Amino acid sequence: MSKTTGKTAVVVLAAGKGTRMKSDKAKVLHEVHGRPMVDYVMASAAEIAGSDVVVVVGHQADAVKAAVARRHAALFARQDEQLGTGHAVMCARHAVGEATRQVVILCGDVPLVRPETLKELVRAHEAAGRAVSVLAVSLDDPTGYGRMVTGDNGALLRIVEEKDAGADEKAIKEINSGIYCVDADFLFSALDKVKSDNAQGEYYLTDIVEIAVQDGAGAGVVTGGSAREVTGVNTVNDLETVRQMLEERPT
Repeated sequence: MSKTTGKTAVVVLAAGKGTRMKSDKAKVLHEVHGRPMVDYVMASAAEIAGSDVVVVVGHQADAVKAAVARRHAALFARQDEQLGTGHAVMCARHAVGEATRQVVILCGDVPLVRPETLKELVRAHEAAGRAVSVLAVSLDDPTGYGRMVTGDNGALLRIVEEKDAGADEKAIKEINSGIYCVDADFLFSALDKVKSDNAQGEYYLTDIVEIAVQDGAGAGVVTGGSAREVTGVNTVNDLETVRQMLEERPT
């Protein structure tokens, strides 16, 4: 079975159904200016990893694979059960080769992310020498997003999902973009430790931050890009918002 061969690999999470889109179509196949949104994500991923991109598919897997393969060389992994982001990345484990030192994790429904932002994330991660780097942005209204909980020294301690956050944590304005750069060896050993004892009963990828802190491996925040750039598409209204943003973005 094919595996990634370069120093940096990308895992794109594209298995979700997207029920809030009110459509039977897989969420990442909804189009932005005539292209499935996952196509934009793949283009940015290719800028930092070439063909070392693993796309995790699930709902309408064959259609998503076909849409990706029209324009991009990629590897594919299958997530048959939707058990959370941590579980989705675990499904890609078999496709990440021994030569890969760090894995960038992207969501297939964030079409505005720029390759320059991803390159800076990788550069900062390598320079810091830590296990986990999380791309963060600051929002005036962070409702609905995971919050970045930092210590007195500014180090990242954990990421708390909104549904699990207390009042003090909900007041934090720095939010998780859902984009990570993680040491490859640490990533999969940490995911083996992630548990599903949370409000959703899912395996959260965010839990690897706390594991990195506990293990002394190091976790940090890279603040970059903009809130617009990491806008995720969950509803038809979100899709229209992203279409408008793309029209406004300089080429």
